[in-house]
Order: sequence, then structure tokens, then C-alpha cells
Amino acid sequence: MTNRAKRRPRILTVKKVRQLSPHMLRVTFAGPELEGFPIGHEGANCKLVLPRDGEGRDEFEAYFAPDGPTEKVHPVRTYTVRAFRQDDLELDIDFVAHGDEGPATRWAQEAQRGSYLGFFGPSQPKITEFYADWYLIAADLSAMPVAEATLEAMPPDARGVAVFEVPSECDVREIAVPKGIEITWLVQEDVHAPSTAQVDFVSSLQWRAGVVQTCIAGESSVIRALRSHLHKERGIPRKDTYISGYWKIGLVEDEHQQAKRAEAA
Repeated sequence: MTNRAKRRPRILTVKKVRQLSPHMLRVTFAGPELEGFPIGHEGANCKLVLPRDGEGRDEFEAYFAPDGPTEKVHPVRTYTVRAFRQDDLELDIDFVAHGDEGPATRWAQEAQRGSYLGFFGPSQPKITEFYADWYLIAADLSAMPVAEATLEAMPPDARGVAVFEVPSECDVREIAVPKGIEITWLVQEDVHAPSTAQVDFVSSLQWRAGVVQTCIAGESSVIRALRSHLHKERGIPRKDTYISGYWKIGLVEDEHQQAKRAEAA
């Protein structure tokens, strides 16, 4: 974090917080700090730099000054740009609220108008071209923002299947999808227990003819099984698949990223 800390992030200010479902919060940031934010990056990754417990805004911002202190380390977590409204200079980021003690979850659950954090990014969107005959979308709550952003960006005549795994029936909600996308919701109450629900669902699908594009993300063991099924059993070319592990049961983000790098190597 030391090198990143000496780059100054956008310091974003919360405008409002909305409960989308029992386990999902939407935080809306607004203000002049969003001037020049790139358009069309919904679904892209970003890095959120979280204030330390008890740290005031002046102290937080001073850390990123060229001559600021170097001994402090702020938690950094990867999230997804859910929506950006240029005319209003508003940015939405959705947070999973499982009631754990992770720094991002805790920040989001305590956030209110005037709360703040640092923002780096965004990266490029995950899917920039839609050319398939049909689409396969799969996500748990952690990946709902990228899944929803991808569905919203699809052509209106897109066809395919979307499957979402959530921890309760109350987390099932209306989302915007093309009319040709069939949605299935799966309930897995214990998100910290291994689940085969998505893998079983995708494995049992009656496969459609033609080119398929995927947007799939979530817990790493689920992703590993889905990746193997799609590439080895279904023979889908890698160029047509976005499939990524966003988290892993039992690991915090830094540990998960390290494990992903080791696996890729």
C-alpha cells in the first residue's frame, strides 16, 4: 500500500445509503471530486481506501499529501463501479453486508451522509463487446454489481440465462434485464459454507446452440468448478468467458489475491 498511498486518490463523500436487500447496501457518493470520472465503466473494478478507526477527514487526506506520513497503512478493498451519473456527479457502489467484521463491510454499515473514503480507478469494464447468440450470467452477492451492470449493457434483444445465489429469499429483488434473459435465484443461507448450487444448476442446463458469452464471478471454489466445466466439458473458448474469483471462504482479500497470483503462476 505504500506506493499507492503516495498517489492521491479521489476523496469521495457519501450522499446517501440505501438498503437494497437485507444483505446488500448501495452507497451513493456525490460531489466535485467526481468531475472527469470516465463514462461507461459500470462493472469495472476500483480500489477503495478506507479510513482507519477514529481517523478524521483532515488526517485521512493529509496522509496522501506528498509530505504526508508513511507509517500508517489503510485497508484497501476491491469493489465494482455499479453506476455513474455524469449530470449529477453521482457514483453508486454496492456493498455486501453479511454482518462480519471486515473493514469495508463495517465502513458501509456505519456510513451516512458526509462519510468519506479514497477511490482509485476505475479499471476497464469486464465485457465491452456483446456478440454472442446467448449469454450465461452467474453470481453470488459479491458479484451482483458486475452481473447487473453487464445485463444493463447488453443489447435489448439479448437472450440467455442468469443465475444468482443469495443468502435469503428476502435478497431476491427486481433487477433490470433484457426480456430474453431467464433469471433463476438460488438460496444458500450459510455463505461461509461451500456450495455447489451454481455448479449443479449450470451443469444441468440444456445447452443452447451458437456462441455463448459468460459473465461469472463469485467465491473462488465455485468459480474454479465452473471454469473447469465451461472450458473442459462445454468447450467454450476462453476469449468468450469472463469468469473470476472475487473472494474465498476463510480468506481476507489480501490473502485471496495472493492465492490467485500463486494459482495463476
